[in-house]
Amino acid sequence: MKSIVYFTKKIEPESLIKLYQKLNVNLEPKIAIKVHTGEEGNQNYIKPDFYKDLVNYLDGVVVECNTAYGGERNETSKHLKLLERHGFNIFETDILDSTGDLELEIPNGLVIKKNYVGKNIEKYNSCLVLSHFKGHPMGGYGGALKQLSIGFASSNGKSYIHSAGKVKSQDVLCDNIASQDKFLESMADAASSVINYFKDNIVYISIMKNISVDCDCCSVAEDPCIPDIGILASTDPVALDKACLDLIYNSNFQGKEHFIERVETRNGKHILDAASKLNLGNLEYELIDIDD
Repeated sequence: MKSIVYFTKKIEPESLIKLYQKLNVNLEPKIAIKVHTGEEGNQNYIKPDFYKDLVNYLDGVVVECNTAYGGERNETSKHLKLLERHGFNIFETDILDSTGDLELEIPNGLVIKKNYVGKNIEKYNSCLVLSHFKGHPMGGYGGALKQLSIGFASSNGKSYIHSAGKVKSQDVLCDNIASQDKFLESMADAASSVINYFKDNIVYISIMKNISVDCDCCSVAEDPCIPDIGILASTDPVALDKACLDLIYNSNFQGKEHFIERVETRNGKHILDAASKLNLGNLEYELIDIDD
């Protein structure tokens, strides 16, 4: 049976609430709202005012994790200051790994058998994965599956995923980067651990705006290469990511070749196959336009 993905061309704050309501899932309080708050210098991340109505509607907490590379987000003290500079102090925020790691088991993992997420995840009963869909220097693209894996991983967990389980320290990561397919499969494994943690209390919304080939984690990022497309929502992260990619692949946008090159030179769609193999979602979907 195909998964349902809802879509609107109206990239407006009120569309986020409409799409959440369409999912017909009442997330249990306390709700973690996972967003990407942007590296220092990045111009493409979605600004907090765009999220404000939805965060208030859900009475949620905006959550992030520290990074495993140099910058302004690799330590909690710096990260909190950046959140304030980027305007996210209008919300209650939580750096999930500010208190350490929580180890999640992945018995059926394709590559890794455990994942390290921010320990503060234990404070939350449900989750909204609110993704900015764009390219990514390593993964090819960044959407819901990337948010579930790299996004929820602690600094140690990010190193663990990038090394396909070899190391959990950023100090030795550069010498232990996994092959591309093993990295992507490790991302899918990590995503599965977060999905299994929240079970049915997790939903996904992806915003296709400011679509650069680079991630919001890049301090020096390319400007968007294709026009804004819309917002999509689903209870299935695999179908959601696939729908976002299909909207680009099947478009007539000038500049789409540049985005597709980024995805394909990183074999980015392999994460969809790995996630499907792990039964995280469905590659077949029905796209329902809520504007009709």
